[in-house]
Amino acid sequence: MVLQGQAQGSYYAVTYYDSLGRNFQREIDSIFHAVDVSVNLWVDTSVISKVNRNEEVTLDAIFIDNFNIAQEAARLSDGYFDPTISPIVAAWGFSYKHGDSITPQLIDSLKQLVDYRNIRIENGKVIKANPAMTLDFNAIAQGYTSDLIASFLDSRGIKNYLVDTGGEIMAKGCKPNGQSWIVGIEKPAENWDSEQVVQTRVALRDKGLVTSGSTRKYVERNGKRYSHCIDPNTGYPVEHQLLSVTVLAENSVWADALASICMVMGLEKSLPLIESMDGVEAYYIYVNEKNELETYATEGFSVID
Repeated sequence: MVLQGQAQGSYYAVTYYDSLGRNFQREIDSIFHAVDVSVNLWVDTSVISKVNRNEEVTLDAIFIDNFNIAQEAARLSDGYFDPTISPIVAAWGFSYKHGDSITPQLIDSLKQLVDYRNIRIENGKVIKANPAMTLDFNAIAQGYTSDLIASFLDSRGIKNYLVDTGGEIMAKGCKPNGQSWIVGIEKPAENWDSEQVVQTRVALRDKGLVTSGSTRKYVERNGKRYSHCIDPNTGYPVEHQLLSVTVLAENSVWADALASICMVMGLEKSLPLIESMDGVEAYYIYVNEKNELETYATEGFSVID
């Protein structure tokens, strides 16, 4: 069974094998809806939108999960991942709002609102050191959604499936012939609308896989491209040579978070972090000093070709 469509501003495809031939379209649609009304910044009445406006709202399990995962990722990365970066993301034009005119003064003022250590959940409420602080879970929400769908399929006794929510993948089991799921890793594109070209492929079983890159998500200002990967420490898009990173982890949400962390930290800084974590592998695509594409894979990341 293959279910596919549009959700969360992107595509989804859920492939699963069920001897009973059940169609779970309605249930999967309801999962997307539940995530949207909780943590989607584009939904004006979502929980996160109300939290950002300091309105009274009951925090649901999805919001709390995303908050806790984001905070853990922030601590793990020493702030290279920060869910309070929302004002700077919006200023650069990578959000539901139009971008602002970027000046050093604007970035310095917005940086005062960015620090994951200044926000917490207490007695069912979000407590902010500064009421102007806002949250953004976009770096993990799609990976989280893939995991939610995977958990639902688990609950229905489905043993073999591949869930892909906008490229955030969770795989379990294998195909009926016993072969692993095969997933392509895209070669970095020239532009946002360039044709997709497969760089390499990976065999996947019982793992989450997410690729994060800077070549399709960018803004242009005064003839210069700026990556969507923004360093919370500086308030500016990163300018290192790393073009994309694919992370293999125990689930999709952590593959998602770690891929985002790697793209902000760059290869040299992120590699020790990845190699220190059990069950986590990464595949980097970067530009060398001669402006040529090169790749680097951690020891446990096996590609097919």
